[in-house]
Amino acid sequence: MQPNKTRANLWMDLLLVAFLIGFNVAARLLPHAPGFLPVAASGLFAARYLSIPALAVVVPLLGMWLSDMALPGEDWRITLIGFIAISIPAIAGIFTRRWQGVLPVAGTMAACSLTFFLLSNAAVWAFSGMYALTWQGMTQCYIAALPFLDKTVLGDLFWTAILFGGAWLVQHVPSLSRRAL
Repeated sequence: MQPNKTRANLWMDLLLVAFLIGFNVAARLLPHAPGFLPVAASGLFAARYLSIPALAVVVPLLGMWLSDMALPGEDWRITLIGFIAISIPAIAGIFTRRWQGVLPVAGTMAACSLTFFLLSNAAVWAFSGMYALTWQGMTQCYIAALPFLDKTVLGDLFWTAILFGGAWLVQHVPSLSRRAL
């Protein structure tokens, strides 16, 4: 690849990363339905579109960290597991880049949403002190979290459709593309 093209790709990658991080911060700080956020979808999107896919992990992590500065804190262990769980779509996106089409993208995002639900609620069960550290306590925790599961999955799929659909429009509708200029 030519040096100027490589440099241009790097700048485009950095601009996309900055935009997605800013988008994630704004989405978390503005009023929204619980669990209906673009953070996970932005990590998957970044992993599949950036020319340097490893940068994708920065998108959800930095977006969460920056917005957490303005939000009430949780136990550090819950936060740590939340950060790990929210980075999974970016990592999954890196490994599924070669799978093209709507179904692989939607399937990957749905699997990541379920993984986030399982991990984040395991952390709440284990570290919040709200539940007994027994099978019954864990069951109570997951049952209490069920009203958030559909919002998380639907939100992740919605934002995935918005991000990937927007990119498709820019690439395929001449009046939206840079090529039209």
